[in-house]
Amino acid sequence: MNINTEEVDGILVAHLHEDALDASNAKEFKTKVAALIAPGTKLVFDLSSLKFVDSSGLGALLSCLRQLSASGGVLKLCAMVKPVRALFELVRMHRVFEIFNTEEEAVRSCSLNLADAVTISN
Repeated sequence: MNINTEEVDGILVAHLHEDALDASNAKEFKTKVAALIAPGTKLVFDLSSLKFVDSSGLGALLSCLRQLSASGGVLKLCAMVKPVRALFELVRMHRVFEIFNTEEEAVRSCSLNLADAVTISN
């Protein structure tokens, strides 16, 4: 499982370099992502390399979303290829996850969330 990370404007951006997220690698994916998560983590997943997701892969992404939500963090997905996006829409996961066309849009959305939090706390 190859996940590269970088920080962009205080947001953790993870690039998943796999063709598939399925039963063969979902457990490893969850383990690697769990190591990235700290309280309040703002995480953007760039899924542009991902060509296939099965129910185990969806479950792994949902698990990450639950972990981040429980710790006050945020998970956003971006750069899905059409077949993967179509699957998310077919099973209505586009209503559960925030999905953006580009990494820049997803990072900007996280930054806006951070600005709102600062405004609310002041």
